[in-house]
Amino acid sequence: MKPVKIYTTTYCGYCVRAKDLLKRKGVDYEEVDVTGDDSMRSKLVEMSGGQRTVPQIFIGDTHVGGYSDLSRLDSEGKLDPMLQA
Repeated sequence: MKPVKIYTTTYCGYCVRAKDLLKRKGVDYEEVDVTGDDSMRSKLVEMSGGQRTVPQIFIGDTHVGGYSDLSRLDSEGKLDPMLQA
């Protein structure tokens, strides 16, 4: 399974939803809390192609996007193959 990394903040409801979705699927992930870390937030904006919101989710080297993107991939049956590829 490809490594999953999720960038979050402590006050983000969508971050909780994204982590819950991954947990329900049995996916281990690395969480990076960027709460109050301005330099990491700036780096995250660069890594995610300009996205300023959290969560930002990466599967391997692929930027998936946020919770809505992750949920859509799952409902379309595309998330599992992406995790396994």
